[in-house]
Amino acid sequence: MPALATVGRILFSILFIVSGVFKFSDLSAMTQMVAAKIIVPADLSAYTAQLEAAVGMPFAQILVIVSGIFEIVAGLMIALNFGARFFAALMVLFIGATIFYFHDFWNMAEGDRATNMFQALKNLSLIGGLFMIMGTPRVRVAPAAVETGYDPQI
Repeated sequence: MPALATVGRILFSILFIVSGVFKFSDLSAMTQMVAAKIIVPADLSAYTAQLEAAVGMPFAQILVIVSGIFEIVAGLMIALNFGARFFAALMVLFIGATIFYFHDFWNMAEGDRATNMFQALKNLSLIGGLFMIMGTPRVRVAPAAVETGYDPQI
């Protein structure tokens, strides 16, 4: 069973890793999409302006870069089962935000509504898988199993 869980985690993580890499393949198009969807509240505009001046790029591009790096790192950590529960919890928040900002089918015209509703449902399914990763208990190998190579849990 642990081998199947490992393969499942790796296959599950591929989507996040590829999505993160894809953000860098066409950074300008992704930046335009984020700029069209994310509106910075007026209370935060002074902070985002300072960040833009410090980094020398628009806030939308910063978001794309940070989210791309996050998806790659979180995907790898989940695949490798290193802090998988922690990164799964962060990924739940990230995917929830993408549903709200990018797949808001409830605000869309009839043509885009169905496509984005299915994208939102796909993302909800991913959140379900992430909850399963978060709910999987950590398996500890008994010291005797390490010394003898025998693990009674298998």
